[in-house]
Amino acid sequence: MSNPAPAADGQPPAARPPRRRQARGERRTQQLLDAAAAVFARNGYAAASTNAIAREAGVSPGTLYQFFPNKEALAVELGRRYNHALQEANSEAFTPANATLPLDGMLDAALDPVIDFCDANPGFEVLLQSTDTPGLVAEEHEAVHTTIVAAVEGMLALRAPDLSRAEIARTTTMSFGIFKAGLQLFMAAGDADREAYRAEIKRALFGYLTPVVGTDAIPPPG
Repeated sequence: MSNPAPAADGQPPAARPPRRRQARGERRTQQLLDAAAAVFARNGYAAASTNAIAREAGVSPGTLYQFFPNKEALAVELGRRYNHALQEANSEAFTPANATLPLDGMLDAALDPVIDFCDANPGFEVLLQSTDTPGLVAEEHEAVHTTIVAAVEGMLALRAPDLSRAEIARTTTMSFGIFKAGLQLFMAAGDADREAYRAEIKRALFGYLTPVVGTDAIPPPG
């Protein structure tokens, strides 16, 4: 009897996991990561345990260990997915096109995707703030942050071309400081007050940036 012909990927059929099993595994992985995010957000990273995460997911600890050997592995994978999603949000927010909008419109376009991301993923801030979080999470976030800083500096350079590089860097640093302080208040507020804090973040940045970049729309680059 002849051997089965290899598939297009060069592997015999028996060597490829069934797609249905792969899909179940992906759903289980996401279920466990969602549970970890909820436990981290509620209890903090240091106090979280794999048993608590398994309970949150509605599975046994043994099932969790089939996918993740420990809490650290969950945090690393969760952080990787958070950082990827944040990078995607930033790529839509901090763009040259948004820089040409009137200042209030620019702030809406740039800040809302980031605030919405943080609102939807409170576990991410917990991971970043915990001193026990695996260092890889912070390292990957630092790479994302560096990209964001460069994008914001590019927006400021378009709106205020007479600023020196040092002035742009300083304005960017101050803008991030204002935003982070406001975001902490936003995250700590109850649901009924969050939209008010969102508006306050924008008002603070509008007041800070107005004398630097003006309030009117600008011609598109090029």
